[in-house]
Amino acid sequence: MYTIDLKDKVAVVTGGNRGIGKSIVEILLKAGAKVVVYDMQVDSVEELKKEYGEENIAGYAGSVTDSKAVEKMTTEVVEHFGSYDLLINNAGISTMDYVVDIKEEDWDKVMDVNAKGVFLVSQQAARQMLKQENRGKIINISSQAGKNGYRGMGNYVSSKHAVLGLTKTMAVELAPEQINVNAVCPGIVETEMKHRERVIGAEVRGMKPEEIEAEDNSQVPLGRTAQPEEIAKVVLFLASEMGDYLTGQAVNVTGGMTMH
Repeated sequence: MYTIDLKDKVAVVTGGNRGIGKSIVEILLKAGAKVVVYDMQVDSVEELKKEYGEENIAGYAGSVTDSKAVEKMTTEVVEHFGSYDLLINNAGISTMDYVVDIKEEDWDKVMDVNAKGVFLVSQQAARQMLKQENRGKIINISSQAGKNGYRGMGNYVSSKHAVLGLTKTMAVELAPEQINVNAVCPGIVETEMKHRERVIGAEVRGMKPEEIEAEDNSQVPLGRTAQPEEIAKVVLFLASEMGDYLTGQAVNVTGGMTMH
């Protein structure tokens, strides 16, 4: 049986304090990586230190939209752990409204975190990886919303399309330097954000949250929505040597809901 071993790898996970991000942090720790959580809040780090050892995980509180904070975090990660081998761009937010009603500030907020944030963190990571003999991998958490359109989510959908565009461009530019850049496109995942979206989406569409949940499940060929750890497993695959010949890809983890 093949065992994934990420010993001696240093990974940064943005938005790693909860939801999909926290599951990614935990699966990377289990595989032996040293992990940095970069999030607005990093309280989960203390509990993870007890389980995986203080020397294997660190937390940096900050925003992916703050270029100076991102640069500072990158420098401190290398100073603390000695390298920067894996970046998982997971931080993301959403608001919900029809395009004709989206507030300009909501458009800007979602695009800043979901698109500009991926750019800023990836740029700093790539610059560091180019200095290293063992280069690295960048894995962007996009969404099936990066391939489809969904009512009430025009800003979110646009931001996730942008993530896929950046993924492909960086993959082409960095491939000669042996840096892999891929994206993971989750479908409907049971997180706090998804539960909130069902409540808000129900208000926007004149439905009940439980009706939205039933609709969600009915659209998935496998008949159920995903758990965060199921997304994390695909990230682990891409982070490992098993994903060495993949770059520029947008891997669906949707239970068959999106097949392109």
